[in-house]
Amino acid sequence: MTTDPARERLRRWRLVLGGEEAEGTGCALSGRDAAMDGALSALYGTGDKPRAGRERAAGLGASAPSVARWLGDIRTYFPSSVVQVMQRDAIDRLGLATLLLEPEMLEAAEPDVHLVGTLLSLGKAMPETTKESARAVVRKVVEDLEKRLATRTRAALTGALDRSARVRRPRHHDIDWNRTIAANLRHFLPEYGTVVPERLVGYGRASRSVKKEIVLCVDQSGSMAASVVHAAVFGAVLASMRSVDTRLVVFDTAVVDLTDQLDDPVDVLFGTRLGGGTDINRALAYCQSRITRPAETVVVLISDLYEGGIRQEMLQRVAAMKASGAQFVALLALSDEGAPAYDREHAAALAALGAPAFACTPDLFPEVMAAAIEKRPLPMPDVG
Repeated sequence: MTTDPARERLRRWRLVLGGEEAEGTGCALSGRDAAMDGALSALYGTGDKPRAGRERAAGLGASAPSVARWLGDIRTYFPSSVVQVMQRDAIDRLGLATLLLEPEMLEAAEPDVHLVGTLLSLGKAMPETTKESARAVVRKVVEDLEKRLATRTRAALTGALDRSARVRRPRHHDIDWNRTIAANLRHFLPEYGTVVPERLVGYGRASRSVKKEIVLCVDQSGSMAASVVHAAVFGAVLASMRSVDTRLVVFDTAVVDLTDQLDDPVDVLFGTRLGGGTDINRALAYCQSRITRPAETVVVLISDLYEGGIRQEMLQRVAAMKASGAQFVALLALSDEGAPAYDREHAAALAALGAPAFACTPDLFPEVMAAAIEKRPLPMPDVG
């Protein structure tokens, strides 16, 4: 069936503009379109100005069953990426966070990083009846992220670790034949059908032991929720690599070492406490005290750099770690949303120390870590 292009444009504009008289399309909706319009109007309708608390959700109704039905509707009518945006807007615009404490709400919601961040921010307010549902949501998101990121991360870091350990005169059992052949293809002798290697490429005996130490130091203030989720997943992936010794530290005004929970990132996330103040200096002091091999250590600070501690000491610690030979990486965020609001003065001060701060997507993070391990320039995104 052929759709009239002009009518299709009117239909789309009608869905965008809503049902107020000012929309002016004159296009009537029915069936699925009317249901989609109702779901959109419940969230984005321009009725009375929303009130505080649960009453702000007047468009969706104040009860969990009505909100659960709405969540089911938007999952029926819209793709997953749109559902996640609408859920986030419903939580922000209509004050629905408290309703997430009810199991039927969580079962109807689309699991995503932002929903996990909201659940973690509710913290101790979550009743026992909801905790199992909440853990199921968090585990679904964590497993999806691991599927997306784990293979690429291990491949990128394994390559970087191998290159950093390569030696020029390997023993026979340490020769990397694939790289040796590739490096000597110009010495192929067609009459013998073989390559005569002029240079052997291999790895030292360190390849069987821990080569690098990675410290993830993660700000758990409320604005960093998505970064905390991704850091927990990456921490678990890195901890699964025998050639890397990984430490995960989260902080606000206190510092918590979650390294012993890295075998399960869900436990890591429920061990965080989103919100509160920020003391980067204290967190870096703790991380600095745990560095045993500076030249083989990469410290990754993930923070918006709003420091509530002692600014000058923070910068001195970064300078001291770099002077000792440690690699220092400063990420304003580890998420798909780009750079958040951040302290530009502190970012400039870190850049002056040779540690430029930038936002990093989860897909770019393996490349950033590989570059840090190999001590080459970081692949910073183009912000121009």
